[in-house]
Amino acid sequence: MITPTKKRINISVSKETDTAMIALAKRDRVPLATKASHLISLALEIEEDQVLDALASKRDTPRAKFVSHTLAWR
Repeated sequence: MITPTKKRINISVSKETDTAMIALAKRDRVPLATKASHLISLALEIEEDQVLDALASKRDTPRAKFVSHTLAWR
């Protein structure tokens, strides 16, 4: 049996969200599901950036220890 490389999910969205996604998909000339997947990926990247920013802000103190680029990537 061949396993799919993608997972199908069902979500409910407001009429406004649906209208916006349809317009974006038409603008970009892609299927609605493709546009939805792309927007979810972008949202996940934004979430990741916010988490990493919070971590960096917490570590950025006047007494923070700095590590050279070479040492950090060993």
